[in-house]
Amino acid sequence: MARHNTVFKEAYNRCLSGLTAHDSLPSEPELGERLGISRTTVRAILGRMHDARLINWDKRVKTVLRAPKECDFFPDEETSSLNEVIERSFMRRILTGEAEPGAQINEAELAREIGTGTTSVREFLIRFSRFGLIEKRPNSHWILKGFTLDFALELSEVREMFELRSAASFARLADDHPAWIDLDDIEKEHRALLVDIDLRYKDFSALDEKFHLLVHRASGNRFVVDFYDVIAFIFHYHYQWNKAFARARNERAIIEHLDYIGALRARDPARIEAACRLHLNSARETLLQSVPG
Repeated sequence: MARHNTVFKEAYNRCLSGLTAHDSLPSEPELGERLGISRTTVRAILGRMHDARLINWDKRVKTVLRAPKECDFFPDEETSSLNEVIERSFMRRILTGEAEPGAQINEAELAREIGTGTTSVREFLIRFSRFGLIEKRPNSHWILKGFTLDFALELSEVREMFELRSAASFARLADDHPAWIDLDDIEKEHRALLVDIDLRYKDFSALDEKFHLLVHRASGNRFVVDFYDVIAFIFHYHYQWNKAFARARNERAIIEHLDYIGALRARDPARIEAACRLHLNSARETLLQSVPG
């Protein structure tokens, strides 16, 4: 259970949210389908709820004894969404070089490894396939096309085109646009993180995503904003798994962000382009260093 602890806790909380006193729970297969988890995890959840006197579990009959209290739930910091759990497991395979291009990915095997249901894994793989890293084959098999040098270069090139345009659009926003308030808040988060960089440097990945998404939204272009999902996904995980010189790298990125933010606030097109290009070049170098092999 320890290996799938996060899946268990997240699913347990979701199961508790639907409990109504004196109600009856559905069958184990139905619960598994509803929560997107394996039958083994369903039984672990039922066992914990029975021990907590939330339900009476007598073979096929599962009667709810009481509504859950706040203390019955696992704290938020101990849980992640099921999608996040699947993403982490899958991206670990790609970005740590555990799977070579051309390797097969089996939905059932991946579901067993994570401790979740095949339906949830299949839905994730279908969404992920638009990134161009995997390709569907018959009989629930997928082919890993690989996180290659070419892929990283292409991604970086498109990111630069989109972000330069978005940054220029940001500078033209009206003075009373709410994005300026968001930018102020993000700048404060950067400065607080820089002060405590030795202990909190791992927090940069989420802040990086937050800042760049704000810039991309200024484009007003739905395709640019939608594509940022791809950018954030890949860059987020390369920050997470490429740990070499992480502290120094993240400190440099924070300083580059602050220069970038200053340029946006100055509304100086040349300064904005220079700060944007400098930071994106740094991010590109780090991404290329994370390519397996």
